[in-house]
Amino acid sequence: MKAEMTAQLVADAFVMAIWRRGKPNALLHHSDQGSQYASAQFQKLMADNGVDCSMSRSGNVWDNAAMESFFSSLKTERIRR
Repeated sequence: MKAEMTAQLVADAFVMAIWRRGKPNALLHHSDQGSQYASAQFQKLMADNGVDCSMSRSGNVWDNAAMESFFSSLKTERIRR
């Protein structure tokens, strides 16, 4: 985790997941339309590893509601205390 959400951060996390778990046979990566996920760097990394990209529709906060809630709790309870 870092204070800034950058394309390099999500790329590093993706590479770490592949390294730890192995290259998947089939994987769907769902995210919002943030610039870090839409970046050419991250999109190429996913394509090179055979990962399908799924992005929520613009302005549709309900697509990721469960994950947004989880990360809100994580930040509040574990990071900011």
